[in-house]
Amino acid sequence: MRTKNFRELHYSNEIFYIGNVWDTQSALMMEKSGYKSIATSSSAIATSLGYQDGEEMDFEELYKICKQIVSKVTIPLSVDIEGGYSRKNETIVKNIISLYKIGVVGINIEDSIVTNSERKIQSKEEFSKRLKAITTSLKNKNIDMFINVRTDSFIMQMDNPLENTLQRIKLYEKNGADGIFVPCIIDREDIKKVVKSTSLPINVLAIPNLPTSNQLQNDGVKRISQGDTIYN
Repeated sequence: MRTKNFRELHYSNEIFYIGNVWDTQSALMMEKSGYKSIATSSSAIATSLGYQDGEEMDFEELYKICKQIVSKVTIPLSVDIEGGYSRKNETIVKNIISLYKIGVVGINIEDSIVTNSERKIQSKEEFSKRLKAITTSLKNKNIDMFINVRTDSFIMQMDNPLENTLQRIKLYEKNGADGIFVPCIIDREDIKKVVKSTSLPINVLAIPNLPTSNQLQNDGVKRISQGDTIYN
């Protein structure tokens, strides 16, 4: 039921805000404040534990925090698994299933990975192949998770970020994504083009110079994430 409710939030006529959390106390605070759903912030969790963002901590540490959160809140929880906490598809699927079993309804998985403190974006073909393997495996196991794919052309300030993003969205939609997260996109015309390029719900990050909520809603954006702004 939680997964169904979470999916429905992405297709409501009203844009929805997802509160980003890093521990049980912050999750309870978001629930009390009226948020309909929450999601972990990998950056905030890493910082709170003394790590750099980018999968420095073990998946087990993330799992324990998520298990505590799910046991205390009644609203849906989505989890930022960064690049999956593995480069092996089978292990990524195993990690997702372990979260599903404790009541997590969705994940964020991103098309960039951090190696030796350097973030690099995977080729769109390489990541699409990984995404297909993951979503197919989950479907075969009857695991219903909302797969929100974060694509990082804008946040990494790549050349031609809009064109790159549009190309990636087409492939990700074809290979099983349920939603698309484009952090650091702020130009309204760019956002409109992203929304029009896909039938999937588009998620943006609340940062300075982002269009207003009314503008974003009128332009078809479905979800706004806080990121680590409250923690910081």
